Amino acid sequence: MARSSRKQTSPPALTPGGLRITPLGGLGEIGRNMTVFEHEGKLLIVDCGVLFPEEHQPGIDVILPDFTSIRHRLQDVVGIVLTHGHEDHIGGVPYLLKERPDIPLIGSQLTLAFITAKLTEHRITPSTVHVEAEDTHKVGPFELEFVAVNHSIPDSLAVAIRTRAGLVLHTGDFKMDQFPLDNRITDLRHFARLGEEGVDLFLTDSTNAEVPGFTVSERELNPAIEKVFATAPKRIIVSSFASHVHRIQQVLDAAHASGRKVAFVGRSMVRNMGIARELGYLKIPRGLIVNFKKLQSMPDNKIALVCTGSQGEPMAALSRMASGTHQIKLDRDDTVLMASSMVPGNENAIYGIINKFTDLGVKVVHKGNAQVHVSGHASAGELVYCYNIVRPKHVMPVHGESKHLHANAELAARTGAPRERVLVVGDGTTVDLVKGQAKVSGKVEAGLVYVDGHMVGKVTEETLVERRLLQEGGAVTIVAIVDPDTNTLTEPLEFMTKGFIQDPQIFKGAAEKVKKALASPDASKIDDIDELEKLIVDTVSRHLERAYRRAPLITAVVIDA
Repeated sequence: MARSSRKQTSPPALTPGGLRITPLGGLGEIGRNMTVFEHEGKLLIVDCGVLFPEEHQPGIDVILPDFTSIRHRLQDVVGIVLTHGHEDHIGGVPYLLKERPDIPLIGSQLTLAFITAKLTEHRITPSTVHVEAEDTHKVGPFELEFVAVNHSIPDSLAVAIRTRAGLVLHTGDFKMDQFPLDNRITDLRHFARLGEEGVDLFLTDSTNAEVPGFTVSERELNPAIEKVFATAPKRIIVSSFASHVHRIQQVLDAAHASGRKVAFVGRSMVRNMGIARELGYLKIPRGLIVNFKKLQSMPDNKIALVCTGSQGEPMAALSRMASGTHQIKLDRDDTVLMASSMVPGNENAIYGIINKFTDLGVKVVHKGNAQVHVSGHASAGELVYCYNIVRPKHVMPVHGESKHLHANAELAARTGAPRERVLVVGDGTTVDLVKGQAKVSGKVEAGLVYVDGHMVGKVTEETLVERRLLQEGGAVTIVAIVDPDTNTLTEPLEFMTKGFIQDPQIFKGAAEKVKKALASPDASKIDDIDELEKLIVDTVSRHLERAYRRAPLITAVVIDA
């Protein structure tokens, strides 16, 4: 398989008539999916999502794709195609539109409804273009053709992109459920027609490439969900993604059959399910949904709540219920149904919630002990099926961690794709399609952009290192009163600690080390306070790490005597 080099340089000017494909997120991670297509001086973007932070990224809300490489060319962007309404594909759109609000958003009815509601919260009124499966749409030099695909959210689309350079087919997220809840299957006949035309580059969902066989149908979950509703003695609290319309439909059907009333909890859940109901994607029996206040006066065995927080997000409803800070207080024999998968990186937070509920005597039903969730992504058997139908000239696996991309590449090669035409690349790597040949051409900046409250891109890796040091080792502040002429101490060092145990003997040793360092000939020549503070920090840091085997965040404050 062809691989991009880590030392890859900036790409040269695009060959006239060529097509450049640049993934800015989603390759090497599950999330922040975004791919830029450049042709004849114009840019087309497919998806713009977010990535959720892991434990080693404290204080971060979400992580965005890096817009640096296109920021100076935003006026060249002719549209953003949104393949479906999940956060890892649309969550970054508000941040991009804040830089140019009039970029047209192209997508299906439900996808556009979800992103429009999200943009309203950011006070942005988008320009939208509604498309459906089988539609074609010309935007700039790009001719788009949309294909119905099945996923864990209705109205998902693959997109074929025609240019003078060739035909690219991007699957988006998809699977091949033959018995989908909405009866909308992945249109393999359409894939086959495109294959007959000749797909020059096939961008394929890699998330489940390591999983053998075929992904289980959504309908297979009904017995397990129905059992929970039939046997739970008291309240049932269901957590799911706020965009998972299919799963919520199954929950509502089970609640109706068991005689329970349902209330939605959480702003995004209430918003999205209202949109899905209004557009006809969610079928709700009359009288099933009640407001939360009415639910409080009903018997426990007639209550079901549907809430956010399936990924252990600290401020989401489910986490607050587990920690006892939500107005809904769970008791022994209540049941929590976690009807979603674990996004990589969220495992510890989710298991923490499960343990807290277990300590309260709450029964927790999750993917690990019942069949209450199936993936929305194609497994290896489905991917092979697609490769054999499409027979692409080149393959570029997308949407997945490195292991998923390589597993997908191996599947492509086993179906007959020449290994040198299977391109395994990472975020920022540019691939040029010129005269029917695709090859890696360079690399652009594609780092992680952190959102921390209202701050976007201000938090750096250095900031996160400091946060981790504070989290793991506490903080030590050193106040040094120094003679400005000799750089020697005029008063004993003062140590102040937070979250770090101060052993008098060890800190006495640290003070001696600092005194000795400042007395050295090199130190006496320092005339910059920042350098003097760095010398003190380095000296104390080495001493404390040896003594404690801990690395607190150390700060020095030098005051002229």
